[in-house]
Amino acid sequence: EDDYSTAARILSGVRMETTDTSSVYYMSPIERCDVFVKVAECYLEEDLTVEAEGAVTKAGTIIENSGITFVKNEDDDDNNNNDDDDDDGYNNKKNKTDEQTMTLLLRYKSTYARILDANRKFLPAATKYHDLSTAYLYTDAIEEDDLLVMLGKAITCAILSPNSAQRQRVLGLVYKDERLQQLDSIPQFQSHSSVLTKMYLNRIVQKQELEQFESSLADHQKAIMADGLTIVERGVLEHNMVAVSHLYTSIYFSQLGDLLGVIDGEKAEKVAAKMITDGSLTGSIDEMEGLLYFHPSATDESSLLRWDETITTFCGQLNKVTDAVRAS
Repeated sequence: EDDYSTAARILSGVRMETTDTSSVYYMSPIERCDVFVKVAECYLEEDLTVEAEGAVTKAGTIIENSGITFVKNEDDDDNNNNDDDDDDGYNNKKNKTDEQTMTLLLRYKSTYARILDANRKFLPAATKYHDLSTAYLYTDAIEEDDLLVMLGKAITCAILSPNSAQRQRVLGLVYKDERLQQLDSIPQFQSHSSVLTKMYLNRIVQKQELEQFESSLADHQKAIMADGLTIVERGVLEHNMVAVSHLYTSIYFSQLGDLLGVIDGEKAEKVAAKMITDGSLTGSIDEMEGLLYFHPSATDESSLLRWDETITTFCGQLNKVTDAVRAS
């Protein structure tokens, strides 16, 4: 009882015939996939993520080779019309098979997302969790609250992911999700919508928001990195550094540390240097003065020029309206 690792090893040793359909050991792709998903689930109960990943990879290979995929729900009217043309027994069998396949796919995706999350592969985990949160498009088998939890986990992993264009895309997907504000009613995710919004819109995340978000994290998501920062501190710091670059042309590291609210000036300088080196921040450092200079990219400069032109046009139109009012 509760010896999940032993259960996983026993399941892994089950003989599965894949070609001889007359054999008593023959298993269909769905059945074989189900065995490997169960193995992965058992290993996850014991936090054996390496073994779990091996099992879920085998399940994924079966799914890919068999062409198993989600099929969107059809309207009830369409289903009723089909009932007139098809035998009831055939329809019942078909619906039952679809339901089994759907449940298996959801279990596979959930297990895979948990493994990626546990292994700190946060960006692909965020994508998997978001896919799960949209399962209402395919089935009614999952409760709405459970789908919201998956959406919250997608946000968690997206925020913990390193800064990149793909991360911004995932943030955008969740930001545009009409269910985002509903997360405020779930204690575990109360700060998620506000932090996500600031992340997506390049606004500075405040220290109290960071602390509230960090309190909702699992232990493996709070790991301290080699630079002495937690995963979320580093992620928020890098985000805030980019957000500050949109507000300032230069700033002292002592001021930057106070503005970011999470580290001192020395650590801010180290993080800025790393971001400049890897290309995630465009700027330069004056070590003698303790200054960080931000260099807007060509895209940023063109955006500023368009903004200036818009302001100039607006002021010109406003002046014309004012002059017309005075003349009347």
